[in-house]
Amino acid sequence: MEITTMSTTAACYSVAVLAVSIMAVYGWRFLNWVWLQPKRMEKMLREQGLKGNKYKFLYGDAKEMVNMTTQAKLKPIKLTDSILPRVMPYNYTAAKTYAGSIFFTWMGPRPMVHITDPPLIRQMLANYNQFQKQKPSNPLARLLGKGLVDADADQWVKHRKIITPAFHVEKLKLMLPAFHISCSELINKWEGLTKGKSCEVDVYPHLQTMTSDVISRTAFGSSYEEGRRIFELQVELSKLVIESIRSMYIPGSRFLPTKKHRRIKEIDREVTGSIRKIINKRVSALETEKSSKEDLLGLLLDSNEKEMKQEGNKNFGLTIDEVIEECKLFYFAGQETTANLLVWTMIMLGQHVNWQDRARDEVLKVFGDRKPDIDGLNHLKTINMIFHEVLRLYPPGEALGRTVHEETKIGNIILPSGSLIMLHLMLLHYDADIWGDDVNEFNPERFAEGVSKATNGQHTYFPFGGGPRTCIGQAFAILEAKLALAMILRRFSFELSPAYTHAPHTILTLQPQFGAQLILTEL
Repeated sequence: MEITTMSTTAACYSVAVLAVSIMAVYGWRFLNWVWLQPKRMEKMLREQGLKGNKYKFLYGDAKEMVNMTTQAKLKPIKLTDSILPRVMPYNYTAAKTYAGSIFFTWMGPRPMVHITDPPLIRQMLANYNQFQKQKPSNPLARLLGKGLVDADADQWVKHRKIITPAFHVEKLKLMLPAFHISCSELINKWEGLTKGKSCEVDVYPHLQTMTSDVISRTAFGSSYEEGRRIFELQVELSKLVIESIRSMYIPGSRFLPTKKHRRIKEIDREVTGSIRKIINKRVSALETEKSSKEDLLGLLLDSNEKEMKQEGNKNFGLTIDEVIEECKLFYFAGQETTANLLVWTMIMLGQHVNWQDRARDEVLKVFGDRKPDIDGLNHLKTINMIFHEVLRLYPPGEALGRTVHEETKIGNIILPSGSLIMLHLMLLHYDADIWGDDVNEFNPERFAEGVSKATNGQHTYFPFGGGPRTCIGQAFAILEAKLALAMILRRFSFELSPAYTHAPHTILTLQPQFGAQLILTEL
């Protein structure tokens, strides 16, 4: 009996020791993660002369960032005001406070090193292996599409190589009829509203619907109706995911069976399942040479098949799951970017009617009443200048995120392993030393001799990113926007409505918070 009791006591003691040991190990890891490591990184950065915020336990600057962003969104601004304090209040304030080309803040327990030096930005964008894309802290963000935008190193090289043929200019020509159909539907809708007179219209939701329609047609072709349903679900999913991203993410919280999380999972399953069905049909059709190769999905599958045959190994191609993720990205690459470019362009031209008249005169001179074609669209110099200026003032995003996974030297600075990096395109787009005293003004004339001349050859203008990772859908977005604007200008004149409230804000991309109310007049 005594031996049994001693054995039980020894076992309990062993379990207790093991439990304490495990707690000590994880306790040490937690302490290192939230305090010791951040303080070491902060010391390393300060010893090199960098200025930045003092680290705050666990949250870093997250609370202040959320509070300042929330407050900034409560008040609209004047059309003549700089949008920086409203769009990026915390980073704008930090940039003014530390007044240098490199400074740091804190994203939780990790330092965020901010870069505004053009040569350093050019160097970092060119080296995509060393300075890799930042992964979102909230894993739910990846449900919006992983694919090319999320891939790094060899995976990125493979994805880029296979996807690039789908966006070649010769392939884009084949998509012009789909662009025209969707744009014509928009024009008809507005003509129904104006009925030959003037009418106030919030054009933003109409432009979003049109660009979503374009992507549905160009991505899935004959499966257009199925594609439209997929993108409707993507819209709902993006709203739910953005709500989650805005709050402080607690690791593992996405597994909690809340109503929002259940709906997110339902949508993701339906979207993935629908795309998989479309792809499986196309793969079967490819085997019998009955598949269309004129939409994005067909071009992607064709390029993928050729890559595998050329290398003689299926591992060199994309898996079905990877193709699904690329299809999800088609929505954000084509719909968000183009809709926002068009809405900010119409807002600017609604304010600066002289530039609207110049653009319309150019369209009428190039096309007259005939259907716009790709050659004519490429000769719209005034509209090119307007788009360049709109993208300077209202780029899709405020900055590009990068990270380093080992101690890395850039310029005269050594970044500690695990540092987050923010390459500030919007701060450069609004730098008076680069653009002049009229930096806050809409002046497309600055691009009359091209981007290089406007920037004096500096790497200070990159609305679609830069280096090898420049947005692959850039030509697609610009071509669609040109066609849409040309068709709109031929049928309508427009000016800002007194109801319009200027309130740029960021939800994944830069958008008008309260819509874009314009007075449309049918010509």
